[in-house]
Amino acid sequence: MKYTQLGRTGLKVSRLVLGTMNFGPQTDEADSHAIMDAALDARINYFDTANVYGWGDNKGRTEEIIGNWFAKGGERRDKVVLATKVYGNMAADGDAWPNHDKLSALNIRRAVDASLKRLQTDYIDVYQFHHVDRRTPFEEIWQAIDVLVQQGKILYVGSSNFPGYKIAQANEIAARRGGTIGLVSEQCLYNLAERRAEMEVIPAAQEYGLGVIPWSPLQGGLLGGVIKKEVEGGRRASGRAADSLANTTIRAQIQSYEDLLDKHGIEPGEAALAWLLTRPGVTGPIVGPRTAEQLDSALRAVELELSDELLTGLDEIFPGPGPSPEAFAW
Repeated sequence: MKYTQLGRTGLKVSRLVLGTMNFGPQTDEADSHAIMDAALDARINYFDTANVYGWGDNKGRTEEIIGNWFAKGGERRDKVVLATKVYGNMAADGDAWPNHDKLSALNIRRAVDASLKRLQTDYIDVYQFHHVDRRTPFEEIWQAIDVLVQQGKILYVGSSNFPGYKIAQANEIAARRGGTIGLVSEQCLYNLAERRAEMEVIPAAQEYGLGVIPWSPLQGGLLGGVIKKEVEGGRRASGRAADSLANTTIRAQIQSYEDLLDKHGIEPGEAALAWLLTRPGVTGPIVGPRTAEQLDSALRAVELELSDELLTGLDEIFPGPGPSPEAFAW
């Protein structure tokens, strides 16, 4: 496994991030524990979750599965850089009481304590805002965070799904307050097929020293060889990938992508991950395996070297927006 610093911090994290969103809804507890053991054996040390994972009536279940795994001992907790998130409504029926969601100081305090209990740990390495809260000022948010840092309940703070201007706003206010490190990471939707983050989010993250953690690196499976699987095994795409392939233009684009990688003898899903690892500012993509085999495939991507010819070909199929502001100004 390869490692890098998380943004401007001294924290060393693996270049693959283990996403746990499937633990509970798609993968039972025993298999989830096996995947986490396999990830640790492969020396992946960065695990990502969220308080709402488990979804519906089972919100919080994913954190509980991770907590039960930590409780097995074997220095599991000590070896892991643990990231979770706050923002979502935690009521099972979606009917939250006031102040039981978003980023008020009250909800942050309540949510941290609940996550710590489910995770069976006394601290969270990276506590992430799952979405922007347009009604809570950052002065209030940072005051709440400062207290939690002083209490030793969290060490670092990250964002997720933030636009570039909110990254700037958050860290400028943190700097004015003094003594607050501010955001150190940003999780954003970013992959070959979805490159809008290159316009504002990634430049802002680089300017303020945030590590970029792309989520959905395979665009819901679209970049994982869906057409090839459909032809060879009769396995049809589902969900977001199926919706995208219904568009003939996108289907032709994905066919060109798979043809290019077939020419180079590289699996599409591994290439998509490896491409992200070449991108400026990217710490590591989140991989969310449902099985141990899917984790093995992701691990191969870390060692994969993409030639200049292949990178050029990928840019031709999936052109990025170009630098900002030139991409939209001149």
